[in-house]
Order: sequence, then structure tokens, then C-alpha cells
Amino acid sequence: MSVDCLNVKPGMEVASLSDVGCQRENNEDAFLYWEPASDIEFQRKGRLAVIADGMGGYEGGQEASRLAVETVRDVYDNSFRDDPQGTLLEAFAAAHQKIRGYAGQHPELQGMGTTCTALVVRGRQLYFAHVGDSRLYLVRGSSISRLTRDHSYVGRLVESGILRAEDAEKHPQRHILTAALGAGSEMGVAVESAEPGIGLQDADTLLLCTDGLWGVVTDDEIELAMRSSAPAECCAALVKLALQRGGPDNITIQVLRVLPDAPVQS
Repeated sequence: MSVDCLNVKPGMEVASLSDVGCQRENNEDAFLYWEPASDIEFQRKGRLAVIADGMGGYEGGQEASRLAVETVRDVYDNSFRDDPQGTLLEAFAAAHQKIRGYAGQHPELQGMGTTCTALVVRGRQLYFAHVGDSRLYLVRGSSISRLTRDHSYVGRLVESGILRAEDAEKHPQRHILTAALGAGSEMGVAVESAEPGIGLQDADTLLLCTDGLWGVVTDDEIELAMRSSAPAECCAALVKLALQRGGPDNITIQVLRVLPDAPVQS
């Protein structure tokens, strides 16, 4: 199990890890971390991290997640309008259409789709867009907050008060999605942060993860691992714990920690 410790611009420590799990033959997750090479573009666009969990069979799921992360990155880089939140929305819409178009050209892959959660950190501001049930967490001090809500059948039951949140994690239908990139003619993207974004502080830690992690590891366990370890150690410890719990799905995580010398930017 090799953790990818990325060489990134000052102000952030980043690590990522993806594992096929114990019960799947193929990994249908995809992820990326990207930042512009030039300092001027970096100041404009910030850092981008994306994670996706494909569905629709081996080839369909792999292609959907790959298309999602690649399209989000391409649109964010090439069509940036000095508006991280708005550009993420445009990128998600483009990814949705790209996946639908690919499925149209490959009828055997009809039904392919993917979750997608993307974040941008520009200076000390966090922006994100999200569809599906991959998650974004923020650990600050000894507390953990889930910044995304699951677009799932069980998520709707919790929001409507029919099901308790503590019972949702083990519900047998918790993986049935109500929204995904590439699924349906219209796409629902929930953007839970509004301009000017969420302000980050020194030592704040962000976690992007697919349901292969949160489906078997509790929020409290995630918080403990992230609070007490460096990002690379967080990745290794959390994936190891998910595998010990049976690893029923692919497990992909990215951890980003704000360092004290992060530039302040409005």
C-alpha cells in the first residue's frame, strides 16, 4: 500500500491513496490533485482536488469516474472566470454531458455514471461542488464536520426525519443514489458553500473520500486518525482500517492540511 505524497506549492500538505478493497476485482474510483504551474495562475485559480466513484459495471464505472475528474480539471483550468464556485458548476455540467455523450456512443455502457466531489482552495478560502455520496469532511481541532450531504435514497429519509442519522450508515439501501454525473437528462449539483467560500485556518484538514471508507469507518474514527497524524499517515491508517472491516468497496481518499505559511488571499 503506497501513499502518494504530492509535491505541492507552499501552504498545504497533500496525500492520497486508493485501494481496490477486499471484494472487488477492479477499482472504479478516480481522483486527482492539480495546481497551476505558474505562480500568477496559482494565485488566480488556487488548488483543485477531485474524487469520483464510478458505477455501471467495470468498464462503465471506470470510464465515468475518469471522465469526471479529467473534465472537471480541464474546464477549471481552461475556462476559469475568476469565480471558483461558478467554474466548478460549469465543470460539473460539462462532465455530466461528457459522460452522457460517451454512453451514447457506447450503448453497452448505458447506465454509467459517477459520484463527484471537487474542492478548490484559493488562499484561505474553500469552495466545493458535489453530487452523489462521496464526501468532503473538515477536521478543525478535535471536531469533524461533514460539508457535503449524500444524494441518496437513505439521505432523503434522514432529511425528511423518517430515519435517524445514526441508523443511516448501516441501512441496506444506503448506496442507492438519487443523483450522479451522467445519470438522467438533468443533473442536480448541490453546492453547499456560497461565496465567498469557507474560511480555512492553520492546521485545518480536509478529507475527500468515497463510500468505501465512510461505509465502514465512523466519523469519530476518521476525526481521530486525521487529528493525530500527518496526511500520508492518515491515508494509510484509514485505508488499513477500512480493509480490516472487510473492504467491501473500492477505497479512495485525499487528505489536504493547511500549513501555517499558507498565503492570505481574499
